[in-house]
Amino acid sequence: MTISRRNFLGITSASALGTAISLFASSKAEAAEIPAIKTLHSKESTTICPYCAVGCGLIVSARDGKVVNIEGDPDHPISEGSLCSKGMSLYQVVVNERRLTKLLYRAPHSDKWEEKSWQWALPEIAKRIKKTRDATFLAKEGDSVVNRTEGIACLGGAALDNEECYLYSKLARGLGITYLEHQARI
Repeated sequence: MTISRRNFLGITSASALGTAISLFASSKAEAAEIPAIKTLHSKESTTICPYCAVGCGLIVSARDGKVVNIEGDPDHPISEGSLCSKGMSLYQVVVNERRLTKLLYRAPHSDKWEEKSWQWALPEIAKRIKKTRDATFLAKEGDSVVNRTEGIACLGGAALDNEECYLYSKLARGLGITYLEHQARI
C-alpha cells in the first residue's frame, strides 16, 4: 500500500485531533473526581527514616496530633525523595489498627495473654536476665579469664540509630554476652 504525503498528513492530523479531544474530555471527567488533599491544614516536619544506616529523608505531615502522611523528602541530599519498601511502609507502622498499644504477657505454659504494666515488666525482665546470666556465667576457661555468658544472645536491628546501637552493644558486652548479632547479617 502506498501512502502519499497528503494522506499521511491527513491521517496524522486526524489522529492528533482525536487524541486532543479524548484528553480534553477525560481531563474534565477526572477533574470532577479528584479527592481532597490529605495533607491540607497539616503541619509538615522533616525527619530521617529509622530503618537502616542510609539516612533517607522523610516529610511527616500531622494534623491534630495525628500523622496523616509520610513521604520521601525531595530536598534531602541522600535520598532525593526516594524511599525503599520499608521507608514507604512507615505510615502503616504509625497508623495501624493492629498495632499493639498495651503490654501483653503470656506466662509459661499458659494459653492466654494478659495485660501488664511497665512497672511490672521492667523489673521482671531485669530479674530474668540476672538469673540466666548468673546460671550460665563462665569466668575462666582453662587458664584464661573469659568473663562471658553463653545463655543469652542479643539481636540488634536496623531500626536503632547509632547511639542506641552503641549503648545496646555496651550493655551486652558489660553483661558478658558474646553472641551479639545484627539483623542485616541474618
